[in-house]
Amino acid sequence: MTKEFDLGRLLAERGAERYDLHARHLNHQLPRMLHTIGFDKVYERAEGAYFWDAEGNDYLDMLAGFGVMGLGRHHPVVRKALHDVLDASLADLTRFDCQPLPGLLAERLLTHSPHLDRVFFGNSGTEAVETALKFARYATGRPRVLYCSHAFHGLTTGSLSVNGESGFRDGFAPLLPDTAVPLGDLDALARELKKGDVAGLIVEPVQGKGVLEPPPGYLRAAQDLLHRHKALLIADEVQTGLGRTGRFYAHQHEEGVEPDLVCVAKALSGGYVPIGATLGKDWIFKKVYSSMDRVLVHSASFGSNAQAMAAGLAVLAVMEDEGIVENARVTGELLKSRLAALVDRYELLHEVRGRGLMIGIEFGRPRSLKLRGRWTMLQAARKGLFAQMVVVPLLQKHRILTQVSGDHLEVIKLIPPLTVGEKEADRFVEAFTAVMDEAHSGGGLMWDFGRTLVKQAVANR
Repeated sequence: MTKEFDLGRLLAERGAERYDLHARHLNHQLPRMLHTIGFDKVYERAEGAYFWDAEGNDYLDMLAGFGVMGLGRHHPVVRKALHDVLDASLADLTRFDCQPLPGLLAERLLTHSPHLDRVFFGNSGTEAVETALKFARYATGRPRVLYCSHAFHGLTTGSLSVNGESGFRDGFAPLLPDTAVPLGDLDALARELKKGDVAGLIVEPVQGKGVLEPPPGYLRAAQDLLHRHKALLIADEVQTGLGRTGRFYAHQHEEGVEPDLVCVAKALSGGYVPIGATLGKDWIFKKVYSSMDRVLVHSASFGSNAQAMAAGLAVLAVMEDEGIVENARVTGELLKSRLAALVDRYELLHEVRGRGLMIGIEFGRPRSLKLRGRWTMLQAARKGLFAQMVVVPLLQKHRILTQVSGDHLEVIKLIPPLTVGEKEADRFVEAFTAVMDEAHSGGGLMWDFGRTLVKQAVANR
């Protein structure tokens, strides 16, 4: 007889071991890093845009699980959909039938991209990118995919080949024969296309690393250039899609841009069930799946599973019913404008940029001699330490979770749940202002922590 499994009891008995368990059995550097920067919190529960610790203190989430929690945590509509699909006891993943939920989710997704025709469902953003790379190569008969400098498209081998950050690529060669071009540089794109072996260009309409946008008109001009050379435009909307930038897809901010393949994931999950999707044109899919012999030439064991499909359908319903995309646009404009107004007030604050609720706050070299000396000390040890100095007090003093936008970058990225409003914007701006005041005072615990970071950076060399 099977012994009863009690999840609640297991967590009550062993939950306090969480950091030790990770250190022993998982990535041992994660708890080490969290302890070092003071992020080793114990969160007891979460709802919407907030966490709570055991003492009942609330924490504002401006990270959204790297964008996964587009609707916040535990949205009731998504929760109900998952309960419903489990209770339905569907004959899921038989592999030799056609269940209705994948077709229904594909149909709903495609209404937001009327120029696209078909969908492949996988399990993650990097898998959506892998699918796009394979489909582009097969459909064009060409081996090379171009990507933009500083891009991030995932960490599996194919997506790593189009990753613009050397820190992720180092030690994993050989990778696929792909080539970086500067974001926004049409001449560089044209030079590579003339070689005749390019299957396509994959691009984030807003780069997550640094929150960088291409120049106005670049995506449309790149699309036209690619098509003249019979190559494809691949839009990686894994983070920027599903309303993040104030449009359903970020590429829709530029008129006439109609990518041949679009990758989505993250927010489509509702924060519950891993999912990735690659949307594409009919002729591409028909070339890949050209005969019954090739029916399984590209597939995923857990792709199109009922729980993921139910979560995705619930997410799209909530987005429509609750005006999520418009809220992201309005709240994003409010937050960005209030932060941008601080640039002239603080010499360490260089720029505020982004679209919708994807905002980058960049810091730069100050003018005053006293602050410049401290800035130079940090930069000499490791670029990005000042941004980390800002992130830590935001959490420790103001209970707001944020992230540095990438390694060796002095940029904080805000990607909160798309459900946040004026109250959350006010709380963040008030806290950020307090942290900037402390940074510009030239003393206090913030700069003491900066010296600790310098010592740690030097020790790790």
